[in-house]
Amino acid sequence: MSATAEKPLRIGEVAELTGTTPRTIRYYEEIGLLPGSVQRGQGKHRCYTEADVDRVREIVRLRDLLGLSLDQLSKLLAAEAARAGLRREWTQAGNAPERRRIIDEALGHIAIQLELVRGRRHQLEQLEAELVDRERLLHQRIREKWPRRGARDAREEQDCDRQRSNSGAAVR
Repeated sequence: MSATAEKPLRIGEVAELTGTTPRTIRYYEEIGLLPGSVQRGQGKHRCYTEADVDRVREIVRLRDLLGLSLDQLSKLLAAEAARAGLRREWTQAGNAPERRRIIDEALGHIAIQLELVRGRRHQLEQLEAELVDRERLLHQRIREKWPRRGARDAREEQDCDRQRSNSGAAVR
């Protein structure tokens, strides 16, 4: 067992382990992203488990990776928690109709998660297309204002064209 799994962790330790602040941890608790700490009586310190540390790490990872709002992040995490519950149900399910229900329910949760991820990806693709258009416009202005380009300008434009074709940004 790890040292953090043997004893409850205080909020400052969780913040340090996850690269956040105690205030962030408290806020995640307030808005329901993180369940309330265990073993906390009136006036006592918050205590957390290794599972809480893992949950905060996942929240931070998804927040940074996807750039979702906290409401969207909450929906994504709720769907993941529901899927985890369904995985536990699956091991207890003894008949085919029950297992089919579990699969159908899991597919609904995955659809919610995919909708959020695909929405974010679409926003990023739109931003990329806008930046490619701006870059193209600036190269056009260079050609118009300074028609005698040097070899360096030509190489830079070729590099940009190559990057666009590699990223798929040139095709919308």
